[in-house]
Amino acid sequence: MTWQEKLTDTRKGLRTLNTAIPETARAFGSLGKTIKDSGTLDYKTKEFIALGMSIAIRCEPCIALHTEALVKSGTSRDEFSDVLAMAIQMGGGPSMMYAAKALECFDELSV
Repeated sequence: MTWQEKLTDTRKGLRTLNTAIPETARAFGSLGKTIKDSGTLDYKTKEFIALGMSIAIRCEPCIALHTEALVKSGTSRDEFSDVLAMAIQMGGGPSMMYAAKALECFDELSV
């Protein structure tokens, strides 16, 4: 399955969940918007943090969503790889495995 297909499946699942729990979904969406739109860190930096955390907690759908956001924000492969290195430093071997997945996702979505 390609990363684009994984993103499509993730979004489909989220739409189904959002329909089942609309108030919670709206509240969570509002939280995310508030966090990304406020504070001193820029959007890209916040997405880098989210990517690193996604790798550390081994959440493949999260990796795909945050990688897509970073690709859309114009992140270079070098910037992306620097975040992967930090995630590996903090998370060791398991993070190395998920960092490899993240780089594969980045390369696919950057085409």
